[in-house]
Amino acid sequence: MKGAVDLHVHSGPSTMARQLDHFQAVEQAAVAGMRGIMFKDHHYSVAPFLPIMERVLGHLNVAMYGGLVLNNTTGGLNPYVVDAQLNQGAKLVWMPTAQSANHIRSSHRKSRLASNVQLKKSPGITVLDAYGDILDVVKEILDSIAAFDAILSSGHLHIYEIWKLFEEAKKRGVKRLLVNHPMYGLHFTYQDITELAQFGALIEQSACLYVDSRFNVFSPEELKEHILAAGVEHSSIGSDLGQVDNPSPVEGMRQAIKLLLALGFSEDEVRLMVRDNSAKLVGLDLG
Repeated sequence: MKGAVDLHVHSGPSTMARQLDHFQAVEQAAVAGMRGIMFKDHHYSVAPFLPIMERVLGHLNVAMYGGLVLNNTTGGLNPYVVDAQLNQGAKLVWMPTAQSANHIRSSHRKSRLASNVQLKKSPGITVLDAYGDILDVVKEILDSIAAFDAILSSGHLHIYEIWKLFEEAKKRGVKRLLVNHPMYGLHFTYQDITELAQFGALIEQSACLYVDSRFNVFSPEELKEHILAAGVEHSSIGSDLGQVDNPSPVEGMRQAIKLLLALGFSEDEVRLMVRDNSAKLVGLDLG
């Protein structure tokens, strides 16, 4: 755990029930010896609040990051919102998640991403036009991400959309690419994981899908297969935790580390996946 960097923390406040707030997430990470965390909320950006949090919690030496998810609740595919958030310190831009067209289709008759409040019904968002080409407004957003050297995450888009998005992003100078939980809801094949890793994306596996949580849907053996498809050097672990009735983000990372060691990964390989690769992506000097 020492020096670990978790780029997928779901603390609160949120429209969804959370077991800890952003301040508590930092405090728990500090106790565990972690070096950095990224706050992710599907419906607002934590980035503008980080200067206040730094003033209060900076002495804990946990790097804090925030980003923007491009759901309808935050403006959708709105380049003006993206520009403002990047200027306020957002380090990562996630493509649509809960309100992406792919997520809405894939989660039909499921309730894993349920909100505490009844949000207004949202149209599904796609980054492609009817011909399968990247929308001009998405190109504008990619240009902003490139200008700020921020991270682009594929969010919950379909793999078909992700390939087109990342190819366009690279053409436009985006250097930091992230895929979250590729085998859950995004319709990846193992070949997609391998090829996107070779393309330059960091492939993040969500601990909550493999450890003792109510989101567990994969076996330990599948975790190993998912990591090896990308290669350890292109893989990272994010907790994807903070929900009630689940392990805390810190406990989820701890369980994931134990699981990785039990699966035969070396201590150096585990450090790559829970510390070094994530730190490199976010530009954090572990020195």
